[in-house]
Amino acid sequence: MEIGKFSFGTGDRFEHQGEAQLRAIQKATDKGIPVTPVWNKSNREHNIVHSEPVGTRREADAAVAALGWKGEYLVDADHINLGNVDRFIAVSDFFTLDVAIYINRPAPAESVIAFKQSCSGFGGQVTIPGIGEPIVITEALLDTVASKYLAAIQEAGKIYRHIESVKGTGNFVTEISMDEVEAPQTPVDMFFILKMIADLGIPAQTIAPKFTGRFNKGVDYVGDVAQFSKEFEQDVLVIDYAVKTFGLPENLKLSVHSGSDKFTIYPVMAEIIRKYDKGLHIKTAGTTWLEEVIGLAAAGGEALDAAKEIYTKALGRKEELCAPYADVIDIDDSKLPTPEEVAAWDSARFANTLRHIPDHPDYNPNFRQLIHVGYKIAAEMEERFTNLLKQHKDIIGQCVEENIYDRHLKRLFNL
Repeated sequence: MEIGKFSFGTGDRFEHQGEAQLRAIQKATDKGIPVTPVWNKSNREHNIVHSEPVGTRREADAAVAALGWKGEYLVDADHINLGNVDRFIAVSDFFTLDVAIYINRPAPAESVIAFKQSCSGFGGQVTIPGIGEPIVITEALLDTVASKYLAAIQEAGKIYRHIESVKGTGNFVTEISMDEVEAPQTPVDMFFILKMIADLGIPAQTIAPKFTGRFNKGVDYVGDVAQFSKEFEQDVLVIDYAVKTFGLPENLKLSVHSGSDKFTIYPVMAEIIRKYDKGLHIKTAGTTWLEEVIGLAAAGGEALDAAKEIYTKALGRKEELCAPYADVIDIDDSKLPTPEEVAAWDSARFANTLRHIPDHPDYNPNFRQLIHVGYKIAAEMEERFTNLLKQHKDIIGQCVEENIYDRHLKRLFNL
């Protein structure tokens, strides 16, 4: 099984927007950019909303059947590990192996020795076409990368072999994720990580490093765009070299996690993947949930009241809701409106404050990030919330479709 050149992770926490998401991807495909939809939902999200992975599979299958989609589509067991992967195996065909917590853990001494010996063939340096500075191979460098990453990639190997033992070789797509850490991985790190992946026989088709800058949930990129551009381009060149040198899958590509809403760097990534004719996977999660809240606000009446209630309760439980996402949100409490202010808003004011149009005078990224992590409040509303989603399916679907196509896919692929 191989994933297409371009793929888009359509996270959907409440599993109601599959058709709207697929309509957006169909638009891109009709414009000549085939995009593979990948429905993703993490173990954490399943636990919070009390769902099971089979629901994500049913949503994907139902959307594909309803729209007559003839292209490839996948269901991603997002951010899994050995402790929870069995929950996903039967219904998933894309597995994001999250090994970030194993970074900087010691690997067995004999495996470190073997890794260092395997690098002896490089000689004193490695020159990667397109990158001016060679990688100078030293004992200290090999010790550093082994101590940082070898245990993590070994864990990825264990997870991969477990999945393979159940699903069989070649019957699923493997992604290795190392993004949920503080320090970014450099292109030099990427080179050795890919060598470790190849040495362990993991046929990774996508890899999700931690990039420079902040990838906060649901809002734009924060950081040095020029530095990101340099690192992203060098990562693409390192992957190309590793594929040819280490025998990794030819379609191996970068995966950008928390990839929704990073409008500032979309043109950068678009230019680089076009320059080198490479693929890209963008993984999103809460952006569809946010569009559901926007759609409810726009619907007015009881639906607007529910949207306001979600914000008010989220504000009162901010510390609890933000804790699982501490590394990927950055909220300025002083810029959060009070419940009394929000209570007085009409539909347009609420929607415009939440919708990610950065130059709109009402837009508030702090408000947006709090709602982003506040989906637990909606889950606690149970049928009251999901009934509102059903009742206002059309307006919410329009919001979801517009968000994915107009604000994301069009920017990424210059449509």
